[in-house]
Amino acid sequence: MIKDKALEDLFLAQKPVFDDQDAFMQKLERKMQAVEYLKQYEEAKLRRYKYAMIATFVMGLLSGGALLTFMLNTPMDEPLFTFNVTSGFLLGIQQNSRLIVSIALMLFMTFGIISIVNNILDLTLRKKETISPHTK
Repeated sequence: MIKDKALEDLFLAQKPVFDDQDAFMQKLERKMQAVEYLKQYEEAKLRRYKYAMIATFVMGLLSGGALLTFMLNTPMDEPLFTFNVTSGFLLGIQQNSRLIVSIALMLFMTFGIISIVNNILDLTLRKKETISPHTK
């Protein structure tokens, strides 16, 4: 509350002088051009992020499809990896390797899709803030 009063007093103490209308307009136009440049830069950056997310999503779908096709085309009785053991924990992993790899792949793809959706939501929120920063 004290800081707000101090800021208000500071702004009230300022008495701008507009002696030279042309210099003021030139200064104002330069500032407006700088703001427009920053706005275009931010929009270009958001566009690049969107393209990167789309490319990541497509690559994730393609790699997930390729891995799934590979797993489905390998023989069912043959494990995906072997440890050359006859008993124990590693034998259980070896026998269920197809299921373990499928679950790991699904979890990885789910994490990737959730991350992409979260980034899209962050970008739309950021774009709304750049369009109307004072609408809170």
